[in-house]
Amino acid sequence: MLLSGGVDSSVVVYEFARLGLHPDCFYIKIGPEENEEWDCSSEEDLEMAMAVAHKYGCKLEVIDCHKEYWNQVTTYTMEKVRAGLTPNPDVMCNRLIKFGAFDQKRGHDYDLIATGHYAQTEIDAEGRKWLCTSPDPVKDQTDFLAQIYDWQLRKALFPIGHYVKDEVRQIAEREHLVNARRKDSQGICFLGKISYNDYIRRYLGERPGDVIELETGRRIGEHKGLWFHTIGQRKGMGFGGGPWFVVKKDVAQNILYVSHGYDPETAYQQDFPVHDFHWLNVTLGSGNFVTSGVTKFPDPNVTFKIRHTPEYHPATLEWTGPQTFVVHSKERIHGVAPGQFCVIYDQDHHRCLGSGEITV
Repeated sequence: MLLSGGVDSSVVVYEFARLGLHPDCFYIKIGPEENEEWDCSSEEDLEMAMAVAHKYGCKLEVIDCHKEYWNQVTTYTMEKVRAGLTPNPDVMCNRLIKFGAFDQKRGHDYDLIATGHYAQTEIDAEGRKWLCTSPDPVKDQTDFLAQIYDWQLRKALFPIGHYVKDEVRQIAEREHLVNARRKDSQGICFLGKISYNDYIRRYLGERPGDVIELETGRRIGEHKGLWFHTIGQRKGMGFGGGPWFVVKKDVAQNILYVSHGYDPETAYQQDFPVHDFHWLNVTLGSGNFVTSGVTKFPDPNVTFKIRHTPEYHPATLEWTGPQTFVVHSKERIHGVAPGQFCVIYDQDHHRCLGSGEITV
């Protein structure tokens, strides 16, 4: 059991305990590089995890994945940001750390690894395990899990995935868990009160450049670095005469393009390409898709999301290769940005098929 110190994973331990089970619990330490510079809540997290493990008679072991996080997830993040893209570190943390580095260090000794994610799984008639959505559309975390490998999914258990958040809180308060009323963490899991921009500035510094109005070519100001801005951003711009929307980045010329207005047309897209699509449980064949020996293309009618929101958007996929396609959304989508993960679901947004990077 991966025990984080938050209320969700703590209720998972309770769920096991009420069945007479006492899982071995592990707290994954990733933390900041230098404690004196970063305000991190990891010490409080560990105290909470220890209290919950003790309450239910479970062993707790701390697994240090600090180097792996900074060597793998931070490297991924900075390379993408430097290239003008919009990465998602938490997605890669699940693949590379929680279900990756941890498995190499201790998880390989176990058949199943449980977490407090809001997600579900199901086995179909052919024995394949699918990642499925939670009934809580706000808290559902399948989008954060859509890059894990098939062997990681086979080992994964999500014991509270059938609950909504309010039910988990009620259980925690009823059972007098020490973190029953603790607030959910926001943003990247280890940053604490440090902003994402400060995190980026530490590694990439600043690189000033022009801010240009897309429609007129007029220079309206200067940015401190393209990596401090995301496509679709409309807050924290600091330019007069707003509101302004970020609509494009020219990495080669170091230019940030913006559009003026509360809801400019340039802030929307309806068709965009996706590459390096990662299938959760589909084997790729020569040019087609092979599922249990049957070669076929998946149903092109799907739903998708490009950020962690409750909404699923209907679309059709135009396949251009085994791992590439163009999304034809039935709705205009705000803030489509290269580097974001486009997560694909079936038409009922029940089964998650996988995710890939939006490209230009």
